[in-house]
Amino acid sequence: MLSLYLKPVAPFRLDLTVWVLRRRPHNLMDRWDGETYRRVLLVGEQPVAIAVSQSGPPETPELRVEACCVEPEIEVESEVSEILAATLTWMLGLDIDLTEFYRFAAHDLRLQALGQEFRGVKPPRFPNLFEALVNAIACQQLSLTVGIHLLNRLTQTFGEPFPEKTGPAHAFPRPLDLAGLQPQALRDLGFSYNKARTIIELSQNLVAGSAGLENLDSLDDDQAVQTLSRLRGLGRWSAEYVLLRGLGRRHLFPGDDVGARRKLQEWLNLKEPLDYQAVRRVLADFQPFGGLIYFHFLLSHLAAEGLIQP
Repeated sequence: MLSLYLKPVAPFRLDLTVWVLRRRPHNLMDRWDGETYRRVLLVGEQPVAIAVSQSGPPETPELRVEACCVEPEIEVESEVSEILAATLTWMLGLDIDLTEFYRFAAHDLRLQALGQEFRGVKPPRFPNLFEALVNAIACQQLSLTVGIHLLNRLTQTFGEPFPEKTGPAHAFPRPLDLAGLQPQALRDLGFSYNKARTIIELSQNLVAGSAGLENLDSLDDDQAVQTLSRLRGLGRWSAEYVLLRGLGRRHLFPGDDVGARRKLQEWLNLKEPLDYQAVRRVLADFQPFGGLIYFHFLLSHLAAEGLIQP
């Protein structure tokens, strides 16, 4: 067991940030019991179980991280601590300063209300591009509830296990874990044939180094969407979802998300439904905070379901 302490840029609320990551209460990868965030991460080839809790209020937050390795005798504490600190900083947005967002929100009553209700949430990101891509593929044209079920099954079946008292928890699968599969293996978990083929082909290309995504982060939004859309089974929604949740482009509001479009229409009190271009048009006055608004809409939905307390 090793422990480390992280100091997020204030304000910060672990509970809200974790809920934006987990999205639904049956998520088995990102677990939350009301006080502690738990997940299994891979450090090199080794699964590491982490438990993250917050002390101090949102204005003076500190996180305690406890980590357990399956084979403690090969732990190198300084190296593991450094990797975990960097990964959690990335995933939970610990180094992101939202001062400009709150300052901007103060001049719009609608945004001010939304920002204050969920003050302290940070824009989280998946730990790597592969996980972001597989999440996007799994959730295409399905409810988020069903998509999370598919991701749970994928992780429990093919992710590296970590023994816990209640049974093994699993790290999210790596490309190497999926590249050698046949589509039927994922069909058995509930994936469509096309999604199974897309995930396996993506895994194979990443293992072979032929996915063509090495410079994705250096491209502008349109170029990045075009690059991602060249991959089998990925369209504009998936690409924008990956850029927001995988690369942290927090100005992006996935304009093809029907539920989010409906929420945006209600929030702005618009009579007519919004299409993709209309979403971009009405959000122009709120940029560069489109993705933050998208995340706040998710929290608003979770609050309405009684899953979180603002």
